[in-house]
Amino acid sequence: MLRIAVPNKGSLSEPASEMLREAGYRQRRDTRELVLADPDNDVEFFFLRPRDVAVYVGAGTVDAGITGRDLMLDSAADAEEHLPLGFARSTFRFAAPTGEITDIAQIEGRRVATSYSVLVGQYLAEHGITPTAIVHLDGAVESSVRLGVAEVIADVVETGTTLRAAGLEIFGDPILRSEAVLIRRKGVESPAGLDTLTRRLQGVLTAHEYVLMDYDVPASLVDAAVAITPGLESPTVSPLHDRDWAAVRAMVRRAETNQVMDALYDVGARAILVTSIHACRL
Repeated sequence: MLRIAVPNKGSLSEPASEMLREAGYRQRRDTRELVLADPDNDVEFFFLRPRDVAVYVGAGTVDAGITGRDLMLDSAADAEEHLPLGFARSTFRFAAPTGEITDIAQIEGRRVATSYSVLVGQYLAEHGITPTAIVHLDGAVESSVRLGVAEVIADVVETGTTLRAAGLEIFGDPILRSEAVLIRRKGVESPAGLDTLTRRLQGVLTAHEYVLMDYDVPASLVDAAVAITPGLESPTVSPLHDRDWAAVRAMVRRAETNQVMDALYDVGARAILVTSIHACRL
């Protein structure tokens, strides 16, 4: 069986399980389950701490896993990114007391608090910066400056509200832009079943990104309408009972749905319908 590590808790857990469920795999119903076999798909799932997923993948204990890009890099495990999954996006940034630091060069000789000490250490070394110390904390990093543990922090930033409440502001370029990723062990042949898993997950990603759009359009205006909805390769165009009209079906990016519908209507299309895609293979 293909062995896959899945986050057992935290912000990655539920979206990862839901994505696997949409891809046709069994998922646990009880959060206390640590191992789940899916014999119909020849897969076995192991529910692990998000920070441990890359360690198990890198050691070859499991064949693949889902975790955050930031967690994988910070683990320094022998694992690599195989497929970005498009959820749990975040930005990893430096922050310091408001008005005190404006450039990462000013980190030189200062203490930096973070939950990602390996990742931060590598980043600073690449930029030729040597802090006095990198203080590893497992949580509440933004409190470390006020408590005198550090002068700078490096942490995941979403809205920045928590940082501002602690009297901190972001400076410098992002250290990393992270998201959930499917990872595999470095330097080994692709295990049996990984290609199937990859295609299924890519199908889910495409289904989330696109919709099917159907519409009727006068035959004389098909070329103008198809220019608006070119599809992936080419749209399907079928004659209607009234030969002066044609039916068109094409995949359209979900985010552009309403703009495309407006453009089609202006061209002369009517009966414009949008349908969600449950799954696909491209």
